[in-house]
Amino acid sequence: MSVSANAEDIIICRDVHKWYGDYHALRGISLTVKSGEVIVIIGPSGSGKSTFIRTINRLEEHQAGDIVVDGITLSHDIRNIAEIRREVGMVFQQFNLFPHLTVLENVTLAPIHVRKWSREHAEEVAMKWLNRVGIPEQANKYPGQLSGGQQQRVAIARALAMEPKIMLFDEPTSALDPEMIKEVLDVMRDLAREGYTILAVTHEMGFAREVADRVIFFDQGVIVEENTPTDFFNNPTNERTKLFLGQILQH
Repeated sequence: MSVSANAEDIIICRDVHKWYGDYHALRGISLTVKSGEVIVIIGPSGSGKSTFIRTINRLEEHQAGDIVVDGITLSHDIRNIAEIRREVGMVFQQFNLFPHLTVLENVTLAPIHVRKWSREHAEEVAMKWLNRVGIPEQANKYPGQLSGGQQQRVAIARALAMEPKIMLFDEPTSALDPEMIKEVLDVMRDLAREGYTILAVTHEMGFAREVADRVIFFDQGVIVEENTPTDFFNNPTNERTKLFLGQILQH
């Protein structure tokens, strides 16, 4: 999906830094994401890519620089953090579903408590999304009764039930068996086509080639290279990018 030059900037990061003690995890990240843009972030383990997307909804706190999400500056103000989290859905590597709640209860929990929706409305929206991710018949089962791919699709439905403007995916397929990866990527492809703003940390290069507006390569806490998928994969300019792609595309 192409993004016009005057599209609204929905995420603005300026010179973002993050330390864990002496370890400098993010070293001056600057990135602007337009509404409806799909960004795929790749890079080796420990490069800072997951830390970075977790700063966008304050799951990780940045110590320097600015992060503005949908016009709201991310600060220590609890109200700002809560407001941003209402607009940002997050899907993790681990599904993080409550095992003692049914699928439907997992998906409706936040809309009822955070959005203050009635149970009836929350369940209606939840079923819409469970339909969309292809598992409406699992609504009354418990997470332990589902496959990994089905659990991850529940996690995606749970994030979407809050009707966020932005979706963050942190390696959503890395805990899945190979045959389950496709079903999760198919859901993500559909969301991209519908115009969701998506930031996805993933090792799925086919997904990056097909769906991304931009591919961003992280290494050692900095953005080493960013480009359109065609140019990124066919004509990488940085030696570190070439080395990484050479290793990962052999597999």
